[in-house]
Amino acid sequence: MNITLRQLRYFLALARQAHFTRAAEVMNVTQPALSMQIRALEEEVGAPLVERTAAGVLLTPQGRALEAHARKVMAAMAGLEQGMRQPGRGGRLMLGMIPTVAPYLLPEALPVLRAQDIGRDLHLREAQTDRLVDELIQGRLDVAVVATAPDSPDLAATPLFTDRFLLAGSPGQIARIGARRPEPRDLDPGQLLLLDEGHCLGAQALEVCGLGRRGARLDLGAASLSTLCRLAAQGMGLTFLPQLALRQERAAAPGLSVVAFPEPQPSRKVLLLRRASTPPGGWLDELAATLAGAGERVMAG
Repeated sequence: MNITLRQLRYFLALARQAHFTRAAEVMNVTQPALSMQIRALEEEVGAPLVERTAAGVLLTPQGRALEAHARKVMAAMAGLEQGMRQPGRGGRLMLGMIPTVAPYLLPEALPVLRAQDIGRDLHLREAQTDRLVDELIQGRLDVAVVATAPDSPDLAATPLFTDRFLLAGSPGQIARIGARRPEPRDLDPGQLLLLDEGHCLGAQALEVCGLGRRGARLDLGAASLSTLCRLAAQGMGLTFLPQLALRQERAAAPGLSVVAFPEPQPSRKVLLLRRASTPPGGWLDELAATLAGAGERVMAG
C-alpha cells in the first residue's frame, strides 16, 4: 500500500466532521481536492471507507477500522514532531487558544512565560474550538486552551480556572434589571446578543438560558466579544460577559455595566488540552500553572 499522511489527515477530518464541505474547510482545501484524496485512499485500501448520504457521511466497517489505525499513526507522528521541536523550555511551542480567552489571558501570561523560558519561541494559533481540536490531533499544535472539553479518547484536559459569567448591558438596562438579579432563564431572549455560531461562548450562553439559537431573536452574529460589548454598552441588548474579559472590555467600552447572577452563578471551565499521547509533567505542568495563575490574577483585578 502507498497510503500518505495527507490522505490520513483528510480522512480523519472527514470522519470527525461527517461532511465533505466542513472537512474541506477544516483542512483549508477545496472539496474536490479532499474528495480526490479520499477516493485515492479507498483505491489503496481496496474498499469503500465512507457512505455518502443526503445528510452527510457515514463510515463503513472498513472506514471505522482505518480510523482507529489512522489515529494511532497520527498520534505517533505528532509525538515525533513534538520530540524534534522540543516544545516548552527554550524550544518552539505551538499554542492554540480560543478568541474569547486569548486577548484577555495572554497579556498577563506572556511576560511570565518568557521569564520562565517556557515561551521563548511561542507560536500562537487563535481559532474556534473545533479547528483547534483538529489541529491538535493532527500534531500542528502542542496544546490548546479551550472552554469546552471535547469527548475524544485522543485528548486529555487539565483544568486551569473557572470563569463565571456576568450579565452586561447599558447602565440603564442593568439598573432596571440589576436590583432583582434575574436568573439566566428569566432573561428575555429577544434582548440577547450572541457570538457567531461556532463560538463556544455563544453556545454556552444559550445552554445557560435553556434556549436554542432560534430562541434569541436579536442574534446579531457578532464575530468577537468586543463587538458584543460595544453594542451592549449602547443599549442594543444584553450579553454574557466572562469575568476574564471584564477589566479589558469595560476599559474599551466605558458605558458598559454588569451585574452578577445569583448563586449558583453560571460559569465556564477553561482547560488546557493536550494529546493523550503527550506525557504530563515538565514544561506542560509549568505552562498549566502559569496560565492558571494568570487567569486568576486577571479575574481578581
